[in-house]
Amino acid sequence: MEALKSILSIASSGMRAQGERIKIISENVANANSLGSTSGEDPYQRKTISFVEMVDKKSGASLVDFKDVGRDQSDFKQIYDPSHPAADETGYVKGTNVNTLIEMANMREASRSYEANLNMFEAGRRMRNQLIDLLK
Repeated sequence: MEALKSILSIASSGMRAQGERIKIISENVANANSLGSTSGEDPYQRKTISFVEMVDKKSGASLVDFKDVGRDQSDFKQIYDPSHPAADETGYVKGTNVNTLIEMANMREASRSYEANLNMFEAGRRMRNQLIDLLK
């Protein structure tokens, strides 16, 4: 019975981690077209998330947790818009370093990983219920 409980814990940790990943991705996509509001001000900087292995002391199972949210240090886009209030003397405005194509690919991967963990959770729950039915 303890192994079945571990399956539920492992799958739950995977769903939590991927849920946080999807949250960060959605923030990136929502701010993909944000520009600096004043000259010299940086626009939205793409967020990244990293994961870490966490061992459940009770069961010994390897779980996953998100470690921290960082910032992508890649260069900002330069957008020519001399009429924008944040334009520099050459007419360029700093744009975000968010690439929506990459974000959508990351979202698809996170969504599939979340779904795989959900399927594992459901399988563990079914197995536990079958065991309980057999013990009745």
